[in-house]
Amino acid sequence: MKKRITLKQFLFLLPMLALITVFSLYPILSSFVYTVFDYRTNDRQTNQLFLSGSMNTDLFAENCDYIDYFLRDDLTLVADQDAQVFETVCTKMAETKKQLEGAEGKKLNQEEIENLRGLMQDTRIQLDSVYNSYPDVSFYNKDKVFVILDEMETCFIDSNFVGLANYQKLLSDHRFSVTLKNTLFFTAITVAVEFVLGMGLALVMSQALRGIGLIRTAVLIPWAIPTAVSALIWSYLYDGSSGIIAQLFYHLGLCASPQQMLLSASGAMVSAIIADIWKTTPYMALLLLAGLQSIDPGLYESAAIDGSGKVHTFFNITMPMMKSSILIALLFRTLDAFRVYDLIAILTGGGPGGATETLSIYAYKVMMSQSNYGYGSVIVVAMFVCVAVIAFFFIKVLGAEVMQDD
Repeated sequence: MKKRITLKQFLFLLPMLALITVFSLYPILSSFVYTVFDYRTNDRQTNQLFLSGSMNTDLFAENCDYIDYFLRDDLTLVADQDAQVFETVCTKMAETKKQLEGAEGKKLNQEEIENLRGLMQDTRIQLDSVYNSYPDVSFYNKDKVFVILDEMETCFIDSNFVGLANYQKLLSDHRFSVTLKNTLFFTAITVAVEFVLGMGLALVMSQALRGIGLIRTAVLIPWAIPTAVSALIWSYLYDGSSGIIAQLFYHLGLCASPQQMLLSASGAMVSAIIADIWKTTPYMALLLLAGLQSIDPGLYESAAIDGSGKVHTFFNITMPMMKSSILIALLFRTLDAFRVYDLIAILTGGGPGGATETLSIYAYKVMMSQSNYGYGSVIVVAMFVCVAVIAFFFIKVLGAEVMQDD
């Protein structure tokens, strides 16, 4: 019979639930909201979330004064009939400004906004007709007037709600498909190699050898170094003119020139993979070591008495007994590698030509460099879906097999 959580137990959990809500659920929900808007902070027409039309009344009212000021200078250069047109426009601008000042703090409805749009269209037609009637007259403010009218048009803000349009764009985005392939390739290679090397390191560190503590400490040093620092270290090692690794690969015939380590598509991807393997293999080894130490030593003694060799013992005792630990290690590393950002951002920046650009790098460039948070959020949501699929596969599919075998 399952026990229900008590009020006291819930109160102990409440701070943790609040932190999860604020720092995890809220950003996720915000990202989903942004995906249905054309939200770009470098464009004042779309720098907020508008479900319906709106307008910048303060800027519009301010520009009404400029129109009035400029036209009163130019009306002295036209005939009385056309001067009357300028006077009428000035009067309408003054009335409009007064109307907007009276509505300060009040959001205009769609009908009022459409009336102001119509006023601007009529004003532009009237002024354009008058100014074009005097091709030989050098007006003081003709160009300024039309610049102000163009700016007043930008005061009208249409709804930037786009629904699922951003998702449709993602499906046809060639750059997204390339970055997804890069991410999957990077993840598969690094996790596979790190698992093999990590298992080897874990087997060594689990032995009762003299100085094993020093060995364990030395092995964990790369993992203890911050990723940004390790990326800078490897960038120096890959430098085409003086990098030791670049020169070594060149003399071994693995690359045509030292510069290709970071300046060619294949070289840059291999460089990022090697740097990540060096950095995170100790982490994989640490997770696997915990699984190794949980195995009963008596099983190995029984296998030795039965004449089982080391290879046979490893595949028939060690690996089956470590299924849960292996599952956890692969899950953690796969999710971590799929979300890789800092290593590649510092080492290659996603280049050359997007050869090492991952989903995280692409999302950052779209949101931060282009200030397009709507489409950038769609990329982030796509990453969230991929991570959820990976986690589901490991936990529900592989995890179910592990539990069934146990």
